Amino acid sequence: MQLSVVLAAFNEEENIGDCLQSVKDLADEIVVVDGSSSDKTVEIAKKFGAKIIITKNEKNFHINKQKAINQAQGEWILQLDADERVTPELAGEIKKVIGMSQEEIEKYQKNLPERELFIRHQSLTNPKSEYRNSKQIINSNDQNSKQKSFEHFKFGSLDLLRTSDLEIRICKDFSAFYIPRKNYFLGKFLRYGGVYPDGVIRLIRKGKARLPCKDVHELMEVDGKTGWLQNPLLHFDSPTFKRYLERNSRYVDLLAGELFCSIKHKTGNTKENKKNLLPHVTCYMLHIKTFIDWAIIRPIGWFLATTLIHKGVLDGWQGIVFSFFSALRFPRAYWGYIRHHKLR
Repeated sequence: MQLSVVLAAFNEEENIGDCLQSVKDLADEIVVVDGSSSDKTVEIAKKFGAKIIITKNEKNFHINKQKAINQAQGEWILQLDADERVTPELAGEIKKVIGMSQEEIEKYQKNLPERELFIRHQSLTNPKSEYRNSKQIINSNDQNSKQKSFEHFKFGSLDLLRTSDLEIRICKDFSAFYIPRKNYFLGKFLRYGGVYPDGVIRLIRKGKARLPCKDVHELMEVDGKTGWLQNPLLHFDSPTFKRYLERNSRYVDLLAGELFCSIKHKTGNTKENKKNLLPHVTCYMLHIKTFIDWAIIRPIGWFLATTLIHKGVLDGWQGIVFSFFSALRFPRAYWGYIRHHKLR
């Protein structure tokens, strides 16, 4: 079995049919982990021959995504959301890439038409993905078992470790691929404002990538190298403003929870910690600083950056509205934290 398509879904009867229709000729198997939907999500998925796993709807939906990945039997796995569509061009590219040798993939990556844009996006969203010279420590095999520093560097398509008297090749094949996404917002696919290419790691080799399942903003952990596909995935996440607000509110709630945990960690978890380790004045100043950061600096900075620096204004009124409400997630998350804090 070469390719498994996997999804985690919850009450997605309006989307899942179109999603599975777009991959029915691409997938060797389809796996759907359903969070106990109350609509026809499961019924529709079964029409496409999907393997269904019913579980609870986790607040962090990455948990169910990883469950779906774990159930896949294919050599390669394409992980999708129900509101995404695979175009015929992308399907053809996926078939082509998973049939390539490592040398062919390396050559293919160097000839991507939008290679520079993709690499710039990847370096901004995931700095750890770039190869950088860095001093690290390994154990040598000499009689004294001394530790020696070495450099991690790239030579051609090889990853190497180099010490003063040792050179080791690390075999790192391409194990995952970013796919650029076009996000549909109120009747238009956005291209500016930092929205495109919105690269997401979705095509992975079985057993070589996983979601940590710690927060909703995390990237896949990959054992090996990551590449890019050229053809975009279509993301119909916000066809109406109502759906956008519903989805945005989910992220705001999770962001508020993360902020609460962060401040709780800084201020201490017990009354004794608050009394002896963090004076009330210091605690008060921390909350003032958080308010200024989340209610003023972050939203203003985000809006100006996305509309002007990243040219979101070129997407018309949709781009401006998207940037504005995207910026509002910071003060909304802070207000959610304040409400939660008062209830504790």
